[in-house]
Amino acid sequence: MTQRKFDVVIFGATGFTGRLVAEYLVAEYGSSVRWAMAGRSADKLAAVRDEIGAPGDTPLIVADSSDPASLQAMAEDTAAVITTVGPYQLYGELLVKACVAAGTDYVDLCGEPAWMHDIIRTYDAPARESGARIVLSCGFDSIPFDLGVYFLQQHAIKQTGAPLQRVKGRVRKMKGTFSGGTAASFAQTMARAAKEPEVINRLRDPFSLVPDFDGPRQPSGSKVIFEEDLNTWSAPFIMASINTKNVHRSNALLGHRYGEDFVYDEMFATGPGDNGEQFANMIANDKSMAENPPKPGEGPSKEERESGFYDTMFTGLAADGARLTAGVSGDKDPGYGSTSKMIAEAALCLVQNVDRSQTSGGVYTPAPAMGEALIERLETHAGLKFGMEG
Repeated sequence: MTQRKFDVVIFGATGFTGRLVAEYLVAEYGSSVRWAMAGRSADKLAAVRDEIGAPGDTPLIVADSSDPASLQAMAEDTAAVITTVGPYQLYGELLVKACVAAGTDYVDLCGEPAWMHDIIRTYDAPARESGARIVLSCGFDSIPFDLGVYFLQQHAIKQTGAPLQRVKGRVRKMKGTFSGGTAASFAQTMARAAKEPEVINRLRDPFSLVPDFDGPRQPSGSKVIFEEDLNTWSAPFIMASINTKNVHRSNALLGHRYGEDFVYDEMFATGPGDNGEQFANMIANDKSMAENPPKPGEGPSKEERESGFYDTMFTGLAADGARLTAGVSGDKDPGYGSTSKMIAEAALCLVQNVDRSQTSGGVYTPAPAMGEALIERLETHAGLKFGMEG
C-alpha cells in the first residue's frame, strides 16, 4: 500500500461510541497516530473534537453512508477505517465496498450474522484481490471470546501437541450495559428475518459464516443447566449466537487449527447452589433487551463506564484428561468503555503490527487476522488480561 494521508479514520465520530473511540486515541496516543474524525456534519465533528480535547488541527472529514463518492474518497485517504455506524445491514455495505476497492483495512462492531454472511459471500474474493483486510466484530462481540478461544487453543497445542476438541466459554462476572447499537442491530435483524425466511436458518446455523462447511452438532446453550464438570449453574448468554459463529469462522480461516470436529458454546456461569440457580433463571427470564432496549446514540455515564468490568473463562479437557482453562478480563463496561478501546487497537494493530505478508486481503474475524499481535496490544493499552489458570 502506498503511503496514505491517515493511519486511521473514525467514521461515526459524533456518535456515542465513535466519540469514545476518538477520546481514547487522544488520551492513549496523542499526536503519535495520524488520525481523522469523519461524519455527516462538519459542525458536529468540530464540536466533538473540541469537547473531547482533541487538537484543534485534528482533520475532519465529511462523509455519509448513503454517499458512495464521499466514502470512496475517505477510504482512499487512510490505511484503515474504524466504523461505529450501525446497524451495519442498513449503513455498512457501501463503506465495505469502498474499502475493498481502495485496498483499505476496515474494522467494525458488527454482531449481525445475516449481514456478515452476505458480506463474506460478496466481498471476500474482491478483498483478497485488492489487499483490503475487512475485519468484522471488533468489539465486545467478539474480541474477548474469539481471542479467548484462540489463546487457550494455542496454549493447548503448545503443551499437549493437539487442540481441545470441546471448549466451553463462560462469562463469570460482568458489570455494564450492552450498547444501543447492539439493540438496534438485533431489532433490524429480526425485521429482516420476518421478510426473508432464509435469514432464520443463518441465525440458527453455527457455521453460517463458514461457506461450504458443515461441522458437528453444537450445544444450543438456550436453557438453564447445571454443569457438573464446572460445578456451576449456567444460563443463556445473549451474545453467544454471534460469538460462536465468529469462533467457528476463525477456526476455518486458521486452517481448522482447532479441528474439523471442534465443539464450542457460550453461557453465563452463575455459581453452584440455590443462589446460582436463582441467578441463572433470572438471567434466562430477563426481557429488558427486547422490551426496553438502550437507544442508539445514548449510553452510560463516564462513572458507569469506568466502574464496569467483565471476566470470562474458556475451558476444555485435553486428550490426557487434564483440564486447561484460560481467563480473559476487561477493566471497563463491555458495551462502551472496553469496546471503544478494542476497536481502536484492532485498527492500529492492522496498520502497525500486521503486514500483508502475514495477513493478506479478505474478510476476517479478529483471531486469524491479528492473533498474538492484537492480544499484546490489548494487554498493553486497552485494559484486557489474558492468562492461563490452575
